[in-house]
Amino acid sequence: MAALEKDLPPHERFEEPNKPIRLVFKLLADREKANEVLGRAGIRYRNGKTLVPFRLTGNIEWGLPAPDLEDDLKGLTFWVWPESLWAPIPFSACYLESQGRDRAEWKDWWASKEARVYQFIGEDNVYFYSLAEMSMFMGDQGREFSEEPENGALQLPGLIVNNHILFFDKKASSSGEIPPPMARDLLNYYTPDQLRAHFISLGLGIRSVGFKPRPLNPGADPQEGDPVLKEGNLLCNSFNRAVRTCFYTAQNYFEGKIPTGDVSQEVLEESSKTLLDYEAAMHRREFHQVMAITGNYIRPITKYWSAAVKTNTELSGSDPILCRALIDTFHRVRTASLMLHPIAPFGTEMIREYLGFDASFWSWDRAFDTVYAFMEDPAKHTLKVLAPRVDFFPKHPSQVK
Repeated sequence: MAALEKDLPPHERFEEPNKPIRLVFKLLADREKANEVLGRAGIRYRNGKTLVPFRLTGNIEWGLPAPDLEDDLKGLTFWVWPESLWAPIPFSACYLESQGRDRAEWKDWWASKEARVYQFIGEDNVYFYSLAEMSMFMGDQGREFSEEPENGALQLPGLIVNNHILFFDKKASSSGEIPPPMARDLLNYYTPDQLRAHFISLGLGIRSVGFKPRPLNPGADPQEGDPVLKEGNLLCNSFNRAVRTCFYTAQNYFEGKIPTGDVSQEVLEESSKTLLDYEAAMHRREFHQVMAITGNYIRPITKYWSAAVKTNTELSGSDPILCRALIDTFHRVRTASLMLHPIAPFGTEMIREYLGFDASFWSWDRAFDTVYAFMEDPAKHTLKVLAPRVDFFPKHPSQVK
């Protein structure tokens, strides 16, 4: 252990007889680095909590009394750990600081009428935490509290209630027969975009749903696919192929530019209706429908492309059919990218980069704009060159045969 200490970030060391050695770091980032050093050396370690939780009420002597609401609701325990309710605020401040920004910017998110924080919470906790959190936030306003406070006061967050993710049809528990994996363990088998797409499709707002990653299933049928990759394949296969086709066609036949012209009325109407359906599902917080709407829009893109160009045996940049197909397909890619951006940010940001547009590309105020609206001069706007075999939504290395 002593030989390793030179590789650890600055820390204090405490030793007591018959107790494990204790290392204390000033920064959580330093502790994370120490975890890597100790892990590589095969040394067992345990991270201590930075906050000691306490209960607002309890069924023991020191607990605050909870109100008796009805005849059959007396003497019950109201459980809540208050620090978990305000913890997201200092977390926001720390994250902003880690990005080189002012910690005080947390107020732009938590205390601004122009923003709203949404919190995902388990159904079994909502009856306790939502009551305590709203009370705390309204209490912070003082005696003249309001459900719609002015700027500068803590705004009430929107709660999104979820059921449990079941790990192989059982409630995830570290004491279960098959302990659930840590998030970082899943990244050994899936990309972050694949995982987001899968989790958002599960419909946890409706019911508890099983999470069944094939690589962690000892009883997996060798003939069956991985259920976690159903949505991931939409990204890595269908949409990735459509985006690559657009860029390679622009490079090979249009000097790396998107041909100028009006998007077909049929494509504009279909895309606009899809965006409105998507927005409505988001507003209702029906995230599984969000993924379904997005998937139904993406899957036919390559079919549309093939149908448009199949009669052309010799393609060229002067071919009006190819020009029309590329204009319409780029609009479909633009629309699909906008819908996918909250779900698959890595791949969609790469699309924006190769298009050569700024972050206004993601503004929902401009959802119905075509790609030309983001170009200073559409006739001269050149796309970033896409090299052969470069994927916007690459598969995880473990999935490549």
